[in-house]
This record gives sequence, C-alpha cells and structure tokens, in this order.
Amino acid sequence: MARVLYLDCFSGISGDMTLGALCDVGLDVGELRTMLNGLAVPGWQIDARAEMRSWLAGTQMYVDAPEQTTHRHLHDVTQIITTAQLPQRVKHDALAMFTTLAEAEAKVHGVSANEVHFHEVGALDAIVDIVGVAAGRYLLGIEKIYASPLPLGSGWVHAAHGELPVPAPATLNILSAVQAPIIPDAATFELVTPTGAAIVATLAEFRRPAMQITRVGYGFGRKKSERPNALRVWLGETATVADTVVQLECNIDDQPAEQLAYVCELLLQQGARDVWQTPILMKKGRAAIMLSLLCDESREAALVDVIMRQTSTLGMRRQIIERHVAERAFTTVMTPYGDIRVKHKIWQGDMVGAAPEYADCAVAATQHGVSIHHIYAVVQSLLTQR
Repeated sequence: MARVLYLDCFSGISGDMTLGALCDVGLDVGELRTMLNGLAVPGWQIDARAEMRSWLAGTQMYVDAPEQTTHRHLHDVTQIITTAQLPQRVKHDALAMFTTLAEAEAKVHGVSANEVHFHEVGALDAIVDIVGVAAGRYLLGIEKIYASPLPLGSGWVHAAHGELPVPAPATLNILSAVQAPIIPDAATFELVTPTGAAIVATLAEFRRPAMQITRVGYGFGRKKSERPNALRVWLGETATVADTVVQLECNIDDQPAEQLAYVCELLLQQGARDVWQTPILMKKGRAAIMLSLLCDESREAALVDVIMRQTSTLGMRRQIIERHVAERAFTTVMTPYGDIRVKHKIWQGDMVGAAPEYADCAVAATQHGVSIHHIYAVVQSLLTQR
C-alpha cells in the first residue's frame, strides 16, 4: 500500500493553500521549519494557523519574508536549492517545479528559460512555498499525487509586469503543456496561481485514484470570499501495490560520457523517476551506452523532448512497465551526531528493511569530522536496539 494525495481543487490552488492543506492532514510545521532551514537563506518565517472560513475548519499557512530588492534568474534559484542541506527527493521536486515555471515564463516573454527574470515566483516567500511543498510531500511519505480538474477564475491580477488577465499567461502555458483538464467557473478573481499550476503540472496526475482515505484537510488562500477559498486534500493509501510507469530507452555510441552525465541530471530535474546508463555492444562490435529512464506518463513528452534535444539519438524505445512497490515510512533516530532520518521498507504490513538517509549521514559526517561509514554503523546499531 502506497501513500497518495488527491488535490481536490474545487476553488483552485496556490502554493500557500497547498502548504496549509498538508499541515491540515498532519504535516508538522516544526519539522517543516527544520527542513527548510537547510536552504541557508535567512529572513523568512512560517506559521500554520487553524482557522474557520464560512462553514469550514482548516489551516492557513503564513509565509513572512522580506521584500526582494533584486529579481532572481533560474540559475540563482537552482544554486540556492542544489547547495541546500535538503534530501535529494526534495531538491528534485523543487527544481522540477521551478523549471516548469521558468519554461512557462520564457514562452510568455519570448526568451530562453535561463534568461527569465523571476519576479513574484523568485521572491523568498515563493521559494519557501515551493520547497515547502516538496518537503511536505517528503515528510508525509507521499508517493504519488493526483489532482482534480481545475477552475481558473477570471478578471485581472496585479503583477510585476502590470495588470495581467486571469488566468495569468504563465499559468495557462503551464497547464497547456500538460493538457490539464479545466472546468467552467464564475469566480471573478484568480483561482490558480502560477505556483499552484506548477505544483499540479509537475507533481500530479489529473485523475481521482482508487484509494482508502485516511484524512481530509483544507488549506485556505489569502483572499476571503463568499465561497470557501480553499484547497481540499485527501490523504490515503492506494488499494493496490501495482504501479505503472513508462520506460524509455535509446542507444548512444557517439557522445562523451560527461555530456550523458549532464543529460541524466537534466532528466531527473524534469521529473524522471529514475535514470541509468548501461554499457552495451552494438553491431560491428561498437561500444555504446544504453540510456534508460522510468517516468510517469504525464512527464513522458517533456522527457522525450530533453533526450531528442540533448543527445545524438534519432529515436527511442517505449514500453509500459508494471512494478510492485513496497510502502515507505520515515522515522528519526537520535544519535550523538544529531538526528538522522531513516527510511523503512514495508511489504504486506511487515517491516522488512531500514536504511539511514544518505543526506543526513553526509551532513553529520562533515560536521563532526568522522567517516560516513561510522555514521551509518551508529544508526544501524541504534535501530537494532529498538
């Protein structure tokens, strides 16, 4: 059984609404603050407050950050995230969302993604929102995210570029890239923000899954209206351990290893679940590399585009792969070198394995001047004493 989250976007979605909803279904705001401290960017504060909106009880997330005097580019945001003390999965999800935003803004302004000046979404509060959503998913152990069709609203919104029509141009570009399903709505204000669009387009599959619901939560937006301005989330377990993904493969015999390593990193940033290279022999005894990846169908088109543009291949193979996936759970072990998170493997209700989180062990080893092997051994010893 895998933990899943369904985003019920009856009144749209934004970054703070998503964070509030995650806290409403059990995300501990103290654990979230601790993880976000790994960003090494000072000056922000977050707080989750229980509130009532009309007839609904839920949570609003308040992100307080200073106004930015300069606007960041994609490479600035990438530098902040890649150098942060965060789990690799959190970095991967956060970078994927920012890349989605950059590509959408680039299309609006007719420039490359690296030339885009992030305004609202490059501000510190937006960085906290996006990295916070990635961290919340990680801390709650959510394997897959699904989303409902989206209402978009209408009217005008004030942005750094002036007055923009609702939906904002970047929002429409993001949603059109993944062919997101849209439903009519009479609201005269913005319901889906660019950040909210990036969250669903990057992380979610647009369908309601078969699931066993364990908790329901509401995350409130800043705007107060007659209708509840809230994102509802359903947290639960999938009814089956079967998981379907797409496998893409191609053979490459004329590209340097360092270029293929770059491509692998780029594919992970674009949402591939896994990427690997296999040495092979082609016809006439020619040595080559088989580049392979696993991805969700929703990310397939974007990943095919990366491979076609970044490698010398003229085509690739595609097949649907069915996998059996063990459930994962996370705990924290207190050690003399600090708290280390542990990932537990659960199969058919039985705890069949556990492994310390590499990122935590690496930080502890560096801070205390000991080998990472020693940190692993200490954590494993403490686990056996439980």
